[in-house]
Amino acid sequence: MIKIEGLKKIYKNGNIAVEALKGIHLTVKPEEFVSIMGSSGSGKSTMMNILGCLDKASDGKYELDGQKVEEVSDGQLAVIRNKKIGFVFQSFNLLPRISALKNVELPMIYAGVAPLERKKRAINALERVGLGERMDHKSNELSGGQRQRVAIARALVNNPAILLADEPTGNLDTKSGDEIMEIFQQLNDEGVTIVMVTHEPEIAAHTKRIVTFRDGEIIEDKMVENQIILSAKAVKE
Repeated sequence: MIKIEGLKKIYKNGNIAVEALKGIHLTVKPEEFVSIMGSSGSGKSTMMNILGCLDKASDGKYELDGQKVEEVSDGQLAVIRNKKIGFVFQSFNLLPRISALKNVELPMIYAGVAPLERKKRAINALERVGLGERMDHKSNELSGGQRQRVAIARALVNNPAILLADEPTGNLDTKSGDEIMEIFQQLNDEGVTIVMVTHEPEIAAHTKRIVTFRDGEIIEDKMVENQIILSAKAVKE
């Protein structure tokens, strides 16, 4: 799903060059659930921006679902972001004055999906995250956990190749955070590939693999030995 070789990112400030990423090598296979950890300034946010095609690397190779990202134009990057990547942010990034249903429909408008198909897919996505009965509520009428569910539904509607989550539980209480991680585990059980940035070890413990960054390099890449399993399907198995 993701193949990265020798990835570098250099930021220039006048005559000063700061190497945020120092030749990263990383592979993420389909249906993996990976968390990226590291302290502030470790490079994890820069890595996430490049994975999400929000920024370009200074050097190296990045292949996403068979597409060589470094070879495409800015216009093609926008198409990749819309069709291949689903984003979930810490701050939800919902429009407060429109319904949950309309918020979920937005990416499909940009993708040119017909209105009836948009509504059908948005309803299915909201039901998938347990918000079928709240779809007509405006996002400012929902709790933080419910708003994050809407954001996850929105990220899923274009059937992306990968889901990228940036501190998705950062603004939530423990109970709501666990509910969001349960949804991610259920989605992963269904075959969705997920890469998530978090600074919380207890949240990373819900994933299957942890990649740790420090000073622009990967210092550890390990499978989670005692994964915290919340999803009903996983518990049943």
